[in-house]
Amino acid sequence: MHSRRSFFQSAAALLATTALPHPGTFAAQTTSSALDLSIFTKHLQGIPTEQLGTILAELGVTGIEAPIRPGGHIEPGAVEDELPKFVETLRKYGVRITLLTSAINSVSAETRTEPLLRTAKALGIPKYRLNWYGYNLQLPLWPQLDALRPKLKELVALSKEIGILPCYQNHSGVKMVGAGIWDMALLMRDYTPAELSWSFDIMHATIEGSTSWPTEVALVSDRIGMAVFKNFAWEGKGHRPAALGEGVVGKPYVDQLKKLGYAGPVCLHVEHLKGKASDPAYLKAAIEATKRDIAVLREWWA
Repeated sequence: MHSRRSFFQSAAALLATTALPHPGTFAAQTTSSALDLSIFTKHLQGIPTEQLGTILAELGVTGIEAPIRPGGHIEPGAVEDELPKFVETLRKYGVRITLLTSAINSVSAETRTEPLLRTAKALGIPKYRLNWYGYNLQLPLWPQLDALRPKLKELVALSKEIGILPCYQNHSGVKMVGAGIWDMALLMRDYTPAELSWSFDIMHATIEGSTSWPTEVALVSDRIGMAVFKNFAWEGKGHRPAALGEGVVGKPYVDQLKKLGYAGPVCLHVEHLKGKASDPAYLKAAIEATKRDIAVLREWWA
């Protein structure tokens, strides 16, 4: 049985020597665009990795945000064995993991923080998304924010030592830290953008901020590690997920990003569908929906 040290050395060697497909082998490598696009593969979970690679190549995608968390593509307890296989298979299709979605929001044995992050780094994965933090509304809020500081400090220090960037995604909702942006932004000021960044979700920011979203984008623009695109439509007193081009989020967000000088990666989340990828009918619909959203996003970006 290999030691942890030999595993990481082997993983690094695999990353350095695995041959990428010849340019033009897949549609993903024939698309010319200034858009650095990934897709979140949550809606494609539950199918074999080879099939996933084939679908991503068909979509013209070279990067993914991969759920490596309980219920994701790979369970945290299996990362040392399964994540290298997952990465190697996707590389045959010209696909890399640009952001790893985790259940991590502190250094803990429960989330296997250190082995997961070291494995990801050894395989060339540059960033990971934190799990969200929540408020207890029965208690004062400022002490709860202060209590997050040592957790973030330890997690950022470990991530910096490993060489992988933690990113926090804002979510809408009454109990969500970062829903209003400013609370999490205050905590982030303790660190440089190279130490802690946003996986900034314009849908959730617009649900929370409505017309103030340009202010929120300006606030976070110097530390966006990934700009997340997904959409929603107002429905009565609530909201529902929607395809790009059919809801509230639109091209003005792209214009705002460009105005602020953002030229970093973007990630498409396709979350307006219901079903499981193991269902052929759902999978066909998911592929077509993803194609449509990608086309809209490319049009906005152009």
